[in-house]
Amino acid sequence: MSRMRELLTGLGRHVRSELMAYAGRGLARQVHGDSPGGDAQFDVDEVAERAVLAYLRGHAEVPLAVYTEDGSLVELAPDPRYVLVVDPVDGTRPTSAGLEMGMVSIAAAPLTGSAPTLDDVTAAHLLEIKSGAWIYGDDAQGLSHGGFPHPLPRLSRTTDPARMFWSIEFNGHPMRLMTAAYAHLVDRSANTGGVFVFNSATFSISRILTGQLDAYVDIGNRVLRDHPATEADFLAAGRGSILHLFPYDIAAAVYLAKRGGVTITDAYGDDLGTTALLDLDPMNQKSCIAAATPRLHKELLGAIRWDLPGAVPTTAGGTG
Repeated sequence: MSRMRELLTGLGRHVRSELMAYAGRGLARQVHGDSPGGDAQFDVDEVAERAVLAYLRGHAEVPLAVYTEDGSLVELAPDPRYVLVVDPVDGTRPTSAGLEMGMVSIAAAPLTGSAPTLDDVTAAHLLEIKSGAWIYGDDAQGLSHGGFPHPLPRLSRTTDPARMFWSIEFNGHPMRLMTAAYAHLVDRSANTGGVFVFNSATFSISRILTGQLDAYVDIGNRVLRDHPATEADFLAAGRGSILHLFPYDIAAAVYLAKRGGVTITDAYGDDLGTTALLDLDPMNQKSCIAAATPRLHKELLGAIRWDLPGAVPTTAGGTG
């Protein structure tokens, strides 16, 4: 595992270095097309994608394949033994704005004859692009970290939704549907707790490990599954694509969160471990509810309005 740790942490540092150098030349904030999943690809994404492949081609000592937001499996050697699932910039928009919420996300899993799942991940690394703070974990050594002012994990003990500090997701999620589902929770917690939108699942989940957040909620995929007639609304919000949690968004963060004691599931309360790591299909995309305490997690599952009162499709179409 020490060799894998060196590879993952070295890759994170290299991607950060390239992004910091690019930022020093002035952020262009240009969209250069879409990822295979349909999300807009900014200039920082291109810089980071190139950095990933360049570093791995020069430093991988074991036969590897790499799967990134670009959506293609690249074999860097014949008969690769491991696959790295990498989101070179999770939090493209805050990174493009020079804010703190962008992270490099890397998960490693053995590449065998069967399709790897999140349960197969054996090591993961998260690195904050702006600060350089990092969290690493593997099956052999558990969690380690650097750059934080206190030891991790540092989970809060919050159990009351009215007092929770939490983050929610809106990219590709029709606002009116999200409002129907949890506007009452936002109203309940906004003053006596805190509500945030970071546009990075990795940053949000990692903030539960640091104790800065109590919970993270992304319910889009459950809403679509429960109410298939809303598909056209999701396609409109995603500019023609379904944009929920892709495997590369959560592979590293879920692995580390579980080992840090975070209660983390999809929005049905089911384990995320069966998520296929190399599949971007909407039926493999996920929802997520993560909380610092089991009780808060249970409270959230029960408090969100899954029936979407008063919400009906505004556009024609859908799968229903």
